[in-house]
Amino acid sequence: MMNVLQKPMEIQCKSHYTIAMCAFIVLEGPDGSGTTKHTSLLCERLQQEHIQCIQTVEPTTGYLGKILREVLHHKPLPSPAALQLLFCSDRAQHVAECIAPALQNSTHIICERYSLSTILYGTAAGVDRSWLTAINAAFPQPDLTIITLPPFAVCCERFMSRSQRDGLENVDFQEKVYALYANAQGENTVFVDTSGDPQDVAEQIWQIVLPYLQQ
Repeated sequence: MMNVLQKPMEIQCKSHYTIAMCAFIVLEGPDGSGTTKHTSLLCERLQQEHIQCIQTVEPTTGYLGKILREVLHHKPLPSPAALQLLFCSDRAQHVAECIAPALQNSTHIICERYSLSTILYGTAAGVDRSWLTAINAAFPQPDLTIITLPPFAVCCERFMSRSQRDGLENVDFQEKVYALYANAQGENTVFVDTSGDPQDVAEQIWQIVLPYLQQ
C-alpha cells in the first residue's frame, strides 16, 4: 500500500489550534446524504480557523473526471465493472496530481467521496466486493471517513428534487447503496445524521474532525 505519511512535518499556520501531521479526511455517503454541503462547510470552518487545507472531490474536475461525469449522464451506462474502473482511473490520476503531493507537503485534505464509494456503489451494482477492495487498496487510505447518513427518505427527497440526475440516482439502486453504507465498518469511520440543521451538523462534524487535526 502506498504510504505518503512516512515523514510528518509541522504545519506553520496562524491558528490557535496546535496543528501537527496532516490529515486525510473523506466524506462519504449515498446520493442526497449531504456530502457536498458538509465538505464545503468543513472547509469553510478550516479557513475561518486559519488552517490550511485542500478541498477536492471525486469524480474530479480533471480530464478523466469530466469524461466520467459525461458517462454518468449517458444511457445506457457502461457495465458496472467498467464504470467502477473508470472511477479508479480518475482516482489514480487524482492521487498522483493532488492527494499524494498534498500529503507529502503535510497539507490537510478534505475529499468528497473516495474509494469507499467505488466499493459500495460497485457492490450494489453486483460487482465483486473483494475485487473492488483489492484494486483500491493501492491508494493512500484516509485517516478519517465520515459517512453522512440521514434517513433514507431524506436522501430520496433530496436527489429526486434535482433538476438533473445521473444514471445512478434512482430509488431502487440507492436503497441498496444506502444499506451498504449503513453497514459499513472500518477503523476511524464515523456516522453523522445530516437531517438536522446544517450548521448544527457542521459543528458536530467539526468536533469529530478536530482531534485528527491536532495529532
